[in-house]
Amino acid sequence: MGVIEDASTPNFLLTTVDALLRWGRSHSLWICNAGSACCSLEMLAMGGSRYDMDRIGTFVRGSPRQSDVLVIPGPITKKMAPIFTRVYNQMAEPRWVIAMGSCAITGGAFADSYSMVRGADKVLPVDVYIPGCPVRPEALFYGLLKLREKVASTSYLGAGREPLGLYVPPELPPEWCGEIAEFLAEDGGGDE
Repeated sequence: MGVIEDASTPNFLLTTVDALLRWGRSHSLWICNAGSACCSLEMLAMGGSRYDMDRIGTFVRGSPRQSDVLVIPGPITKKMAPIFTRVYNQMAEPRWVIAMGSCAITGGAFADSYSMVRGADKVLPVDVYIPGCPVRPEALFYGLLKLREKVASTSYLGAGREPLGLYVPPELPPEWCGEIAEFLAEDGGGDE
């Protein structure tokens, strides 16, 4: 007599650890709150009662260390690219990126500007692209469902898994300390 006598009894679950992890990850996508432009308003509408992204297990978190999805809602300037990279590096593995809107995908109307990055894929590895300008909350909802399908079909265990990226700690140049000290001295220390 073994431990399992009859597998057809109710309340019995037979699965692999990999399938269980993929199911759990695909049903609990936590978005990092990093709004950069006008599409972030559409992303905020997803949290309202009309669209209610909580029902698919998606929540907005305020810290990159507690989230696994980075939504880039809008254009990325060359000045903001290192900050998005830093936020991405602070997120735990596995992590995913959604480029939301034509500005995040190709630079949009600002693609010919000297200060714009022509697409989020020049800075970060993008998993899902959501086209449109402005992107409707329904499109973001659909993009999250597509990301959910991708997460559920990707294995992170065993020999066939994707290699995880190495963590690159953010480094500030030494001259920034002097600039910040000068700014605070001019501003009166920031105490009002």
